[in-house]
Amino acid sequence: MPGRLLRGLWQRWRRYKYRFVPWIALNISHNPRTLRYVPEESKDKVISDEEVLGTLLKVFQALFLNDFNKQSDILTVLPEPVKSKYQDFLAVQHQREKLLENRHQQQSIFKPEEVLYKTLGFSVARATSSLISAGKGVFVTKGFVPKGAVVSMYPGTVYQKYEPVFFQSIGNPFIFRCLDGVLIDGNDKGISKVVYRSCNGRDQLGPLKMSDSTWLTSEMHNPLAVGQYVNNCSNDKAANVCYQEFDVPAVFPVELKQYLPNIAYSYDKQSPLRCVVLVTLRDIKQGEELFSNYYTIVS
Repeated sequence: MPGRLLRGLWQRWRRYKYRFVPWIALNISHNPRTLRYVPEESKDKVISDEEVLGTLLKVFQALFLNDFNKQSDILTVLPEPVKSKYQDFLAVQHQREKLLENRHQQQSIFKPEEVLYKTLGFSVARATSSLISAGKGVFVTKGFVPKGAVVSMYPGTVYQKYEPVFFQSIGNPFIFRCLDGVLIDGNDKGISKVVYRSCNGRDQLGPLKMSDSTWLTSEMHNPLAVGQYVNNCSNDKAANVCYQEFDVPAVFPVELKQYLPNIAYSYDKQSPLRCVVLVTLRDIKQGEELFSNYYTIVS
């Protein structure tokens, strides 16, 4: 019995260590490939913020239009200038509905991962990692990802460095620390899940959702929101993606915020929402697993 218990604990540790920051820090010297050196916090950009924003807007708008028949409540509360952007699409949509009604057919709605593939040319998903006992990982399931592309997002509740996160952090391998000390809790279970859903409900304005909570379920609306399951690289597996911080600008379309997989722990109108995306360091083919590295500031 004690032997079985010890073996169980050892297996859990072997899965946990790939996301346990102190273990990673102590083992960095054995594999310099796991670390990406950043001269200054402001220079931690593999691609520009404009490129990150452009990719997110492209994907989110494609998801919005794909699910357009369910967006009617949102459209009614949008300002006229914003609503006008979708007027042409609305006209086409009505024509399609009439045509399909006459033919007794239903409109074809694509799955979110299919929308991602049609928009960016690839799709990603969680599956059993190729690292022994590492649990789940993230793979390119279809298509091709070029170097310098946003391939996933790190979902979760965003905590400023002075906010309480002790109880959420206990046994939690999904807490990501940004360069400025901001924390993102990407755990989709336990108290972390409860906190995220609570904050999500708090910030909703009528039909307007300020964030996406479907990453907590098996039916995700944003197929990019799997970044918390990307494992750290190892001696045998070199990094092919890296983390990049991105603050959501104030001009971000309100109707597309429903796809942002992050939310602030404390309601603060002044501070921009922090997101973390994963950017490819090289071309990645279908079937490859994503492996990240961790950065450190060089003074």
